Amino acid sequence: MEFQPLLLRVPHIQRKSRFPNLTLVLATCAACIGGTFQYGYNISVINAPTKPVQSFINETWIHRYGTNIQEGILTLLWSVIVSVFTLGGFIGASVGGMLAIRFGRKGALLLNSVFALLASLLMGLSYPTGVFELLIVGRFLIGLNAGIGICVQPLYLGEIAPKSLRGAMAMGTSIFITGGILTGQVVGLKELLGGDDYWPMLLSTSCIPAILQFLILPWFPESPRYLLIDKGDDIQCSKALKQLHGSESYHYEREDMEQERVAMLGVKPKKPWELFMDPNLRWQLLTIMLLNCAQQLNGINAIYFYANYVFTRAGIPVEKIPYITIGTGACECLTALTCGLLVESLGRRILIIGGYSLMTVWCALLTVTLTFQDANPWVPYLSMSCVFAFILSFGLGPGGVTNILNTELFTQPARPAAYMIGGSVNWLSFFFIGMIFPFIVNGLQQYCFLVFLVNCCLVAIYIFFAVPETKNKTFLQIEQEFQALYGSKRNAEDASVGNLSELLNTADM
Repeated sequence: MEFQPLLLRVPHIQRKSRFPNLTLVLATCAACIGGTFQYGYNISVINAPTKPVQSFINETWIHRYGTNIQEGILTLLWSVIVSVFTLGGFIGASVGGMLAIRFGRKGALLLNSVFALLASLLMGLSYPTGVFELLIVGRFLIGLNAGIGICVQPLYLGEIAPKSLRGAMAMGTSIFITGGILTGQVVGLKELLGGDDYWPMLLSTSCIPAILQFLILPWFPESPRYLLIDKGDDIQCSKALKQLHGSESYHYEREDMEQERVAMLGVKPKKPWELFMDPNLRWQLLTIMLLNCAQQLNGINAIYFYANYVFTRAGIPVEKIPYITIGTGACECLTALTCGLLVESLGRRILIIGGYSLMTVWCALLTVTLTFQDANPWVPYLSMSCVFAFILSFGLGPGGVTNILNTELFTQPARPAAYMIGGSVNWLSFFFIGMIFPFIVNGLQQYCFLVFLVNCCLVAIYIFFAVPETKNKTFLQIEQEFQALYGSKRNAEDASVGNLSELLNTADM
């Protein structure tokens, strides 16, 4: 155990953060525009055409059967159109890791864009063909695209980023999710494509990010870690590193990768069920499952549900509320950008613990203000402030740092399977909260925030006691720290020996 401090004194291990290479920034944008941007965009954009799509289904039903559709059947069909997105997302997250191993990170992203193009085509053709079932198939395919994207794209970003900027680069995932949500809200305005006659075009706009990714991403390299550790291609790895990090500084990242490659010699990519059986990964796996579940069950959905009610009680005209809602989307996008600027200076633990702690406070205050909404004219404005404060706290911590930890807590052989498990838990939680949320709200009213308060508080406590800081550490160092904290005595000794070996290798160089 005494060798760990010695390793940290090696000069080139502790490097100052620097600005990323322009190629690295552009590669991040190329991956995100067809990845998690699609996830955020297609969650948001479906809200605008609710009534026009329901009218289209009724007209189609009359044309087929000569009678109006029953209200219950119409509600069921609309619910299927909306919720089948989560089914596609769950399946996409379940296979995303395998696609990343089989086709590479970049290859899987390009293949994934085919699903978005096909989904856009089917949803665009639903109106002229009079087949509303195409909307169901299209929403399933775009959900499949979102599920694969939210699994593979953070994997790609985490592997191309330098250690000193890994957290900031990984924030691209959250920035583009929130950017997608905001874009969907703006495009869905009645002044743009939210009018009754434009909904087929609105639902087809998912093809634009996919086309952009097809045109831009091929110009950038595959993940260097995938090339070196999974494929054993030294030449292409060095070429990719030079393109992403520059010919002067790429060798720092090459050394980190080489150490991980040597440590992982003979280790094949793990399957998801193998992670559950590996005692050395038990706490890392528990952590990402808890964080991905909490990301959906922390009350952010309840906040958006109550937002319209709070804004109405604050005296905002009903026709102006969509524009205020855009303000909430812009607020979340802004905090994702802020988190990207702070994550490398403050670290992961402070942001995520602080975010969940503040969300606990806002849940308590919002419960009080909603309970006494009529007590004073200024109380609705206090409720509105709590809504924005909650969204700010979510974006500053849990909304962004969760994706970073998904990458950092695992080494190369386990990372794709970990993303499959984390993504599947996230989508199942998304589906679960969508199913039970109406019952929670109807049963508890504003007191539903007490449930989310307990959830946020427990997650903050868990992170405080169970998860170490990962900032500016290699993947091997993070793995060794978990083994030292939770592994057997044998594992801790192995970690110390591994650190000594790295130190001796560095001295020989």
